[in-house]
Amino acid sequence: MTADPLAPLLELADIAPAVARARDRFDKALWHRALRRHGGQVVAEVSLRSAVASAALQGQAHEREAVRAGTVTDPVLQGALRVAGAVPGLAERWPTAPRQVLAKLHVLAARDVVPAEDLGRPVADPVVGARLDGLAALVTGGTSVDPLVLAAVVHGELLALRPFPGPAPVVARGAARLVLIASGFDPRGLLPVDVGHAEREPEYVGAAGAFATGTPDGLRSWLRHCLTAVEVGADQLTQIGDEVLAAA
Repeated sequence: MTADPLAPLLELADIAPAVARARDRFDKALWHRALRRHGGQVVAEVSLRSAVASAALQGQAHEREAVRAGTVTDPVLQGALRVAGAVPGLAERWPTAPRQVLAKLHVLAARDVVPAEDLGRPVADPVVGARLDGLAALVTGGTSVDPLVLAAVVHGELLALRPFPGPAPVVARGAARLVLIASGFDPRGLLPVDVGHAEREPEYVGAAGAFATGTPDGLRSWLRHCLTAVEVGADQLTQIGDEVLAAA
């Protein structure tokens, strides 16, 4: 039997306990009463906040209420909204055709940002292509490692590769959410983990750079950041639930 290539990541210092903490925080958030009574509203708000956070990480910060009102026409923000809205519907295809899904995410994210002929087309770099193939094989081949770890690896690798022109990081964040949804960890798309990344943006940028080095310390730094972002996202879900109930 072939060894799971991601298994050693759980042996890095503090990672296994951090996975357990993140899972526990999200599990507790899922008990919120708003999810039973107003689940659709919560999902819509999670999608909105995820998109606003992802666009902000791309250098396009906008007030959430302005976005909600539909007055923001910035193409990066609009692309992030399209990605956030499409992610749940792409989850079924993700485990079997990740490269096709990534291309679709890029079409959604980069419309009106890059030339039409570049939409959905990876950059012409054989090294990037080979690593993208390896990442796709990891997704389609399955892994026994916790989906939180797999999501972090997919996210970090796509940030490092930037396989598409334009807002490739928006694609990377969408792919990370897809891992969590498709794996069954977050089937309803309730975890606004991108809010956690945005609230800790300097750490996000630094840890992503550390991941790209491929060293054990770099990988550990990125995983710890991603797991903390999950905890922040879980708290954000609770806050959204409180606000939805208060407005009901």
